[in-house]
Amino acid sequence: MTLQNLSLVTLLCFISFLIRVNSTQPPFSCDSATQSYLFCHTSLPVSQRARDLVSRLTLDEKISQLVNSAPAIPRLGIPDYQWWSEALHGVANAGPGIFFNGSIKAATSFPQVILTAASFDNYLWYRIGQAIGTEARAVYNAGQAIGMTFWAPNINIFRDPRWGRGQETPGEDPLVSGKYAVSYVRGLQGDTFEGGKLKGHLQASACCKHFTAYDLDRWQGTTRYIFDARVTSQDLADTYQPPFQSCVEQGRASGIMCAYNRVNGVPSCADYNLLTKIARRQWGFHGYITSDCDAVSIIHDDQGYAKLPEDAVVAVLKAGMVGPYPSSS
Repeated sequence: MTLQNLSLVTLLCFISFLIRVNSTQPPFSCDSATQSYLFCHTSLPVSQRARDLVSRLTLDEKISQLVNSAPAIPRLGIPDYQWWSEALHGVANAGPGIFFNGSIKAATSFPQVILTAASFDNYLWYRIGQAIGTEARAVYNAGQAIGMTFWAPNINIFRDPRWGRGQETPGEDPLVSGKYAVSYVRGLQGDTFEGGKLKGHLQASACCKHFTAYDLDRWQGTTRYIFDARVTSQDLADTYQPPFQSCVEQGRASGIMCAYNRVNGVPSCADYNLLTKIARRQWGFHGYITSDCDAVSIIHDDQGYAKLPEDAVVAVLKAGMVGPYPSSS
């Protein structure tokens, strides 16, 4: 698998988000210097435009685009892009992609997800997603956002009450969590409540996280970075995977985030069976797969799964983790 092919999915997503408001860079990637390139021809299929754009990148430029803070490529008129923004229960400036330092000082903060899910109201979940997606677009149009990719919803199964982030999830029931995922994603991305009507550009991009069997932060010396979830095939299929399958197949989410933890000994972000065979081939997922923050480095640094840092990168690329790789630096 070549880096060109690995970069293609990222650029497929990236083309849809090139507009940057109130920027010193061109508002679009196609100006007078680049408008003759195929990737500027809007009448062509996105896949063809992305291949053309990738073919014009140097190796260093391709690598530079595989992090959450993707730098500008001025010679092609491509502005910088920030993949990391948060919107678990409202547009938030917890990630580096959103700023409340202009005319917009805040966005609506809805109740924590576990409380919202307790309503068992699919249409309410959809309307909340709609409102978040609309406000996300408004913040972006006001020039206070660097990207439109939001790393939400969190649809992990909340089985253990000791988990510190369980309030971010719809709860312990796979069916409820799956229905919540579908409703939220359709609302955020600009689809109808029934789904299947979304054409062209997304209102905003949703990312279902954390894939998969992830429900521990820190307990008696075991952290989320080294936790190895021992899960039977039946429990994986019956409990932990259904919300993500619904998110992909019915919600048509444009992103997935793989988790820190290992599942039966294999780091989630380096699991070919999980990312490629299941998500991409079985469920037909065509979007980007990102790691959680620093999850690639911990495969080497904390888990010892990879002998060298470079081996960790190779492992996740081969597994099918294609897209921006977040880091805290």
